[in-house]
Amino acid sequence: MQAVLVLEDGRVFPGEGFGAEGIETGEVVFNTSMTGYQEILTDPSYHKQIVTMTVPHVGNTGINLEDPESAKVWVSGFVVRSLSPIVSNWRNRGDLNTYLKEHNIIGVSGVATRALVRHIREKGVMRAVVAHGEQADDTDALVEIARNSLDMSGANLVDSVTVAEPYHWTEQSDPQWYREHNYNPNGPLIVAYDYGIKRNILRMMTDRGLRVTVVPASMPPAEVMAMNPSGVFLSNGPGDPAAVDYAIDNVKGLLGEVPIFGICLGHQILALSLGGKTEKMRFGHRGGNQPIKHLESGEVEIASHNHGFAVSADSDLGGGEITHLNLNDNTVAGLIHHELKAFSVQYHPEASPGPHDSLYLFDEFVDAVKVGEKVSED
Repeated sequence: MQAVLVLEDGRVFPGEGFGAEGIETGEVVFNTSMTGYQEILTDPSYHKQIVTMTVPHVGNTGINLEDPESAKVWVSGFVVRSLSPIVSNWRNRGDLNTYLKEHNIIGVSGVATRALVRHIREKGVMRAVVAHGEQADDTDALVEIARNSLDMSGANLVDSVTVAEPYHWTEQSDPQWYREHNYNPNGPLIVAYDYGIKRNILRMMTDRGLRVTVVPASMPPAEVMAMNPSGVFLSNGPGDPAAVDYAIDNVKGLLGEVPIFGICLGHQILALSLGGKTEKMRFGHRGGNQPIKHLESGEVEIASHNHGFAVSADSDLGGGEITHLNLNDNTVAGLIHHELKAFSVQYHPEASPGPHDSLYLFDEFVDAVKVGEKVSED
C-alpha cells in the first residue's frame, strides 16, 4: 500500500504503509533512542505527534506485554527507515505491524529518515500528515490538511490524557531489571498528578517504599492535601505547559506544604508556578542519550528525554536555582527551591527507555519525603 508523510512546508516523504490505513495529523518529531520503541509508542507525552525513529531498523524485537508505558498507543503516526520482516526476542508476543493496526495507528516505512531529520533540524519541528491508502495520492490536499492542523504552541493536551478518577498504584518493577523492591502498603503517601504519567515512574516510587495515589490533573490543592500526603509528584505529559493554567495554579497552592518532585512537563509546570517562563524549542530533545551536567557535583549523566518545550534560562524562579544543564545546548534540565521543598528535572530518570544514571533522583525524593514522613493508620 502506498503511504506518505507530508509536511506543512510542502516537503513530501513517500514510503510504504503498515499498521492502520487512513489519514492523521500531528507534529513531526524525531527520537534518537536505539531501543525502546514500544515505550515510545505508549508514552502519553507523544500525544498528537508523528514520531520518526533515527535508528534505521525497527520492529525486530516485536511487541511484549511488559514494556507499555500506558494502556494505549498515543503517537499520531510512526515513521521508520526499515520495518523488520523478522521478529526475534524471548519476550515477543506479536509484531509491530499488527500492534499498530490493532491500535489504529498509521505507520510509514521506507522513508528517507536521515533526510527527514536533517530537514527538521534545519527548519524546526512542524505540523504534518501521515496517509496510508488511497488518500496518499493527493499530496497537495495533504499539505493543506497539515497547515490547518493543531499547532502545539498554546495547546493544552493534558485534558486528553489525564485519568478521569483517582486510583492507587501498587505494581513494582520487574526484579530482573531493578534491585530495589521495598514496597510498603503502609508507607508514606505520594499524590501523583497525572498529566500523562508513565507506568515506570510509578514503579520507581513503589519500589522505594512509597504508597502512590494517582489523581486527575485538575484536582484542586485542597482535595490533594485532604488526603494527608507526604509528598506530591508532577508527571510528564504532552503539549504546551503554559496552556495548562489550572495545573500551574494548583501547584502554586501546594508549594511549601509538602515536598514536590516534577519530571518533564511537571518540571515545566513547577517552573511556571514559581514565576518562571517556558519556550518552544526548535526541534526538542527526544532520545535516550542526552548528556546532563549536575552543576553542584560537576558530574555528567546520560539521560532519556522527550520534550519540545523548555524552561527559559533567564527565568525568575522566585528563589529557585538551576541544578542541571543539557550539555548539547545548555538548556535548563533541572531546578530546586530549597525553602519550598520542590525540585524537578526536564528529563526522564525512570529510564524507560533509557540509561539508569538518574535513578538517584527518586532516592532524593524519598529522602525529602521521609523528613516529614506520614504513614497510613490502616
